Amino acid sequence: MVFLGELLINLPLPVDIPIQEGCNTCVACITSCPTGAIVAPYVVDGRRCISYLTIELQGAIPEEFRPLMGNRIYGCDDCQLVCPINRQAPLTVETDFHIRPKLKQPDLLNLFAWSEAEFLKQTEGSAIRRIGHKRWLRNIAVALGNAPASETIIAALHARQDNGEVDEIVREHIDWALNAQQVRLADNELIVQQKARRKTERMVRIIEKGLPRDA
Repeated sequence: MVFLGELLINLPLPVDIPIQEGCNTCVACITSCPTGAIVAPYVVDGRRCISYLTIELQGAIPEEFRPLMGNRIYGCDDCQLVCPINRQAPLTVETDFHIRPKLKQPDLLNLFAWSEAEFLKQTEGSAIRRIGHKRWLRNIAVALGNAPASETIIAALHARQDNGEVDEIVREHIDWALNAQQVRLADNELIVQQKARRKTERMVRIIEKGLPRDA
């Protein structure tokens, strides 16, 4: 994670030594970006970046990017994680940058159930807090829409749909997630039916094959 800032001072400071380019022929970040946001070496189309979509974008997330977001609900560090140079960087000892226990591999349904008061309490002192509760719900709705089909998820989405803490933008993302879940659930049922039919047909063939001998 990179934080950018600026200080305006009147003290003479030494000029930084330029960072040596070390990418060479590596394109790991380009090929690993879920939404294809790194369109060329050192060139990022911010409109496609999941960090922008989940943190900075205040409106609706374009539908073309929603399935590509997977379960990422606040930012995306895939390009940082695959970078060979970053692997050599030491981990910070500053605890403020460490993952909070309640946010380490959390259950999405639990996060989706947070009220605004609970969201503010759990994210106090964290950069996550600045996106606000509604964008938090918007992002999690997309992640739930991308999750494996589940009646429990569908029930949670329906419950949030009629909740007073959501606005029209959040509700639209919930509708999208419900549709995605229901399509996946129908596909799963079809697969189960196809497997059962193949099993039945196989059994019929076995029986028919044995009938002349056993008749």
